[in-house]
Amino acid sequence: MERGSSEPPTARSASAHAPATPATSSAPSAASAPAASTAPMHIPRSASMSCHTPRSAGAKKRRGASALPRSMSFDPSLLHNNGHTAFANGTGVGIRETGVVEKLLTSYGFIQCSERQARLFFHCSQYNGNLQDLKIGDDVEFEVSLDKRTGKPIAVKLVKIKPEVLPEERISGQVGPDMHASPITKLHGYIHPVVSAIPTHLDGKSAPGQVPTGSVCYERNGEVFYLTYTPDDVERNMHLDTGDRVSFYMETNKHPPALYSDCSTGAVSARNIVLVKKKQMRCQGVVCATKEAFGFIERGDVVKEIFFHYSEFKGDLEALQAGDDVEFSIKERNGKEVATDVRLLPQGTVIFEDISIEHFEGTVAKVIPKVPSKNQNDPLPGRIGARINFSEKELPFGEKDTKSKVTLLDGDHVRFNISVDRRDKLERATNIEILPDTFQFTKESREMGVIAAMRDGFGFIKCVDRDARMFFHFSEVLEESPLHISDEVEFTVVPVSRLERSLAKDMLSAQRNHAVRIKKLPKGTVSFHVQSEQRFIGQVDREATPASAAANKNVSPSKAKEKDAEEGVIAYEDCGVKLTVPYYIKDLEGAALPQLGDKVEFSISEVKRTGLQSAVSIKILNRTGNSKRLLGFVATLKDNFGFIETANHDQEIFFHYSEMCGDVDNLELGDTVEYTLSKGKGNKVSAEKVTKVAPVNGIGEDVGTTVLLGKVTRPLRSVDPSQTEYQGLIEVTEEGASKGQSYPFGIVSMASKADCLQKGELVKFQLCTVVHTSQKMACHIVPQRRALVESVKDQFGFITYEVGESKKLFFHVKEVQDGLELQTGDEVEFSVILNQRTGKCSACNVRRVSEGPKPVATPRPERLVNRLKSITLDDASAPRLVIVRQPRGPDNSKGFSIERKARQPGVID
Repeated sequence: MERGSSEPPTARSASAHAPATPATSSAPSAASAPAASTAPMHIPRSASMSCHTPRSAGAKKRRGASALPRSMSFDPSLLHNNGHTAFANGTGVGIRETGVVEKLLTSYGFIQCSERQARLFFHCSQYNGNLQDLKIGDDVEFEVSLDKRTGKPIAVKLVKIKPEVLPEERISGQVGPDMHASPITKLHGYIHPVVSAIPTHLDGKSAPGQVPTGSVCYERNGEVFYLTYTPDDVERNMHLDTGDRVSFYMETNKHPPALYSDCSTGAVSARNIVLVKKKQMRCQGVVCATKEAFGFIERGDVVKEIFFHYSEFKGDLEALQAGDDVEFSIKERNGKEVATDVRLLPQGTVIFEDISIEHFEGTVAKVIPKVPSKNQNDPLPGRIGARINFSEKELPFGEKDTKSKVTLLDGDHVRFNISVDRRDKLERATNIEILPDTFQFTKESREMGVIAAMRDGFGFIKCVDRDARMFFHFSEVLEESPLHISDEVEFTVVPVSRLERSLAKDMLSAQRNHAVRIKKLPKGTVSFHVQSEQRFIGQVDREATPASAAANKNVSPSKAKEKDAEEGVIAYEDCGVKLTVPYYIKDLEGAALPQLGDKVEFSISEVKRTGLQSAVSIKILNRTGNSKRLLGFVATLKDNFGFIETANHDQEIFFHYSEMCGDVDNLELGDTVEYTLSKGKGNKVSAEKVTKVAPVNGIGEDVGTTVLLGKVTRPLRSVDPSQTEYQGLIEVTEEGASKGQSYPFGIVSMASKADCLQKGELVKFQLCTVVHTSQKMACHIVPQRRALVESVKDQFGFITYEVGESKKLFFHVKEVQDGLELQTGDEVEFSVILNQRTGKCSACNVRRVSEGPKPVATPRPERLVNRLKSITLDDASAPRLVIVRQPRGPDNSKGFSIERKARQPGVID
């Protein structure tokens, strides 16, 4: 098959090679080769082969010689095998050859073939014409046949060829199949195109007496002709490839028979070949954009995009997407280049650039504008100045050349690689990252703050020096580690232009100032206040009250937070000047509240942003509190009140949220608190001045190592408010000396303080000794709950478990561990928590222990099966379904991905 050809060779029969008109050309036509031969055939250095339709039966031969070479019917197979269809011995059936009369006697003679090294006998009776006109050296055309007696090839049907007058103009043509080494003769004349390129593997070398040759083809009057050429025939020693467009002269070389041994054949060949246009090779590129019916490809040979229509893509169009590597051909349509025959390549085949391994450092000389101007057409508007190989260079860069989306500023110290485009050798900076010391170069004003809020992709910073919170994008964080609320950061504030605000996608991005280039700082770096080292002595001039203490006692903590705590006033002297300073409950040291006239010691704190002062680290002097501070544990939290478990774990004390010194939202079950007892109306005891303190081990240190099994015989009063006792009881159920014994427990006894133990539940626990009473108490209690899933809805489900009056327990799918999808019948373990405000229980920490039985399709009722079996398509009384409209999917297809199959009535697949 011809190199570069896209069609397989076409088989031709011997009958297709009918002899061409003698007047067509004085040059020889190509010999034929049998179809069964697989040996590589060479194009002889002959005049040519042209291709036209065979002569009709009975048509007369024209005796006149034509100015063009001889031709035969054109067939692509002639191109693929260099025009040869001859047998292995050089003979053929019905194929005309040319040669020179070498010897002529009275009744016979000999002919030297032009196309091959052969000397054929001929009888004068086979000459068609006046024998007196035939001379030695005349060009003749003949057919080859076999002598019936000897079996040797002989020439028959001889016709004299008149000398050809070759055209003196240049001819255009195309390079044909590969060249082969074959004997050539010296010719004279001129010629024009190329068909076969000289094979590069020969390296200009051939067997002794042979020269590597190729062939060219050209068209004249609707006929295609083939000519040979050698490397010496190509101007400027230029290498030609198959398919190249060339121009050339034809030249005929004719010599006496005595010189015939010097590879002279009297054939026509191409001379002075000049390349006109290289053959368009297959190009490669990357799909850079896809539209509704077309797309664009970034070419891999030149910096240019080329259009292609989806009809030119050879493959699954649904799988084609931007970034795919493709190869294609280029054609011109309507005066523009378009890509055709587009085919996918393996990912990574097309490489546009080479990136240096070495890293370089430089300074940003020009940043990419946030909003490009109308006249900006440069795809690489940024510039980085660097010293590379002892010379100063300025490298361009674009938006995609930075490793992150952190804002670059003029003067930034950066590190980068150099990318060299293979197509136009353009150098640019890429993989740009800001170096940690860049802030020393830019001299920019840096501010500090604390992360106050975070959303999806953005957040807000509470600034030290500004009132308003500062908006920022996550893309502006310099470190790869994620930020969290309360993280201390350093940042630069940049104004947002009016045009940028108008182009912002949301209202938050349209704020006037943004925080950029955010750097995380160590804890304790950021301070909103400046505290004096000097301590002052003063007297309480006005008492401070907790938030909403003076308001209605029934106000919930969420509403109480809306009202600021009332500040107190301390009077003091500094350098003989009488001054006052405000103070707040949160700034007290210790749980005692200062009263009017109390002498206190304090420091002064000043807010950096506003300059406001207040007293902090306040300590009461020379006062002994009459009320004793007690220790306890938070047992219950309701809407606006709660209960505290005493240090002996046998009682609970009521407290109102208004008595809480601090944020109630920070309280959790089991937290350790300090409080003072007081009596209210009806001599009811309650806790006041409740303060959260550091956790204390409430169960003591004497904890037994034995794990016991038991059953809850009495829950805590927070679970069952109807009971009079606060403590719960657990009875030991496992065999042993302690079987049947009961032990009390409180909120600190629970392994999970939020777990809600119900009466009758099985638990595992250990024993400990209460320090103050030496009483044995259950601790580290872990419930042993197992139940079956009753049902699962969209985002919630129910477990068959009795809690109070309810026979089933609610759970949310978020509480299922490992993200498993529970099914009805699955066995699960779980914890039960009580919503203190609604009084309802729900399951949490749900873990699947085992899967339930798979659902089995319920068989259809026998009556329905019999009814379906009795219905046939031919039954006129059977119900009929009339299709009003065929279903269509979103993509306008029928919507069925699986072919529908006929099924047997009453049988479930």
